[in-house]
Amino acid sequence: MDKIVLASPRGFCAGVERAIDAVEKALAKYGRPVYVKHQIVHNSHVIDDLRKEGAVFVEDLDEVPPGSVVIFSAHGVPPSAHDEAAKRNLTIIDATCPLVTKVHMEARKYSREGYSILFVGHRGHVEVIGTSGEAPELTQLVETVEDANNIPVSNPDKVVCLTQTTLSIDDTRKVIEALKARFPRIIFPPKEDICYATQNRQNAVKELAKGVGLVIVVGSKNSSNSNRLVEVARNSGANAYLVNDYREINPDWLVNVFSVGITSGASVPDYLVQEVIGHLKSAGVAQVTELATIVENVKFVLPRI
Repeated sequence: MDKIVLASPRGFCAGVERAIDAVEKALAKYGRPVYVKHQIVHNSHVIDDLRKEGAVFVEDLDEVPPGSVVIFSAHGVPPSAHDEAAKRNLTIIDATCPLVTKVHMEARKYSREGYSILFVGHRGHVEVIGTSGEAPELTQLVETVEDANNIPVSNPDKVVCLTQTTLSIDDTRKVIEALKARFPRIIFPPKEDICYATQNRQNAVKELAKGVGLVIVVGSKNSSNSNRLVEVARNSGANAYLVNDYREINPDWLVNVFSVGITSGASVPDYLVQEVIGHLKSAGVAQVTELATIVENVKFVLPRI
C-alpha cells in the first residue's frame, strides 16, 4: 500500500455543526442534564462524547421530566412533538437543520393548498417521520420506481414531490423521472431539497473511487448519508466499506491494494478520519494526499438557546 487519498469535502456539514453546537451551548447555559429527542446526529462517537458532557438522548418525550430543556435533533420532528413538549412545559431548542425546515415549510404550504404530497425517502428514517407529520393525511412515501408508478392520488393534476434531504440527485433521479412521466403537471419546489453536503460528498467520492483500489467510508451504521457514500463508491467501481472507526478496518481489505481512499459522512468528526490515517500509516503508508472537488463555506445561525 503506497498512499492514502482523502476526499474533500468530507465530514461535518453546516447543519451537523449547528446541532452539536446547540447541545454544547445549552449544557453551558442550563447545566446537566439537557435532553435530546433522538440522536442529535447519526454518529455513535458524537453521541458518546455528548453523553459524557451531560446530554441525555431519548426517543419519547415521556422520558423527559416536566420543566426540563429538550433539544430536537437535526433531522426534525413532526408538529405533534412540539405540541407534546409544550404540554410538558419543556424549554424547546429546535436544532432542526435549516434545509430540513425548508422541506417542512413546503409540506405545510402545499397541504394548505390541497395537494397530494409524494415524499421521496426511506421508510422509518426520522427525517421522513418528521416531515410527513406536517400533513400526514396528504403525504405518501415513495421509495421506488414501482411506488412512483402505482401510488394512488386523488387528483393527478394536483401533485407535489418533496424529497428527504440526505438523498442525492443520483439517488432520486429514477423515481423522479417516473413521477414526471406519470404526472406531467407535478410540482417540484423552486430549490432542490437535496442537501448540498450530501451531493458534494457523493460527487467527491465518485472522483475518489476512480483512482484508488479501496474506499473506506467513516460513519455509523445508522447514518443514511454514510451508507449512500459506500453505495456510490461501489457503483463507481471501487471496493468500499463502512467503518465506525479504525478498529473496524479488516486487514484483508488491504491485501494487494496500492492506494486507499478515505471519506466520511456528514455527521463524522474529523478526529475519526485522522485515527484511520494513523492506523494505515502504522501499516506502512507514507504518502497522504487530498483530492479536492469543491470548497464549502456554508454556515447556519444557531437556534435560540
